[in-house]
Amino acid sequence: MQTELNVTGMSCGHCVKAVEGALKAVPGVEQVQVSLEGGKATVQGNADAQALLAAVREEGYGAEVAGQ
Repeated sequence: MQTELNVTGMSCGHCVKAVEGALKAVPGVEQVQVSLEGGKATVQGNADAQALLAAVREEGYGAEVAGQ
């Protein structure tokens, strides 16, 4: 399963790494790709969307499921 997130507040490579790490720590996540330019994160796996959003927000960034 693939989940697309819109992530706001990222401004540098460190931000990308922080979001990546937070998402990878969520149970069920298999692979994560974060784009600084697009402000997007693509997550592969069976993780709960709300858990993904909470992980990103806990790092201090805004997040919402793309298309919602």
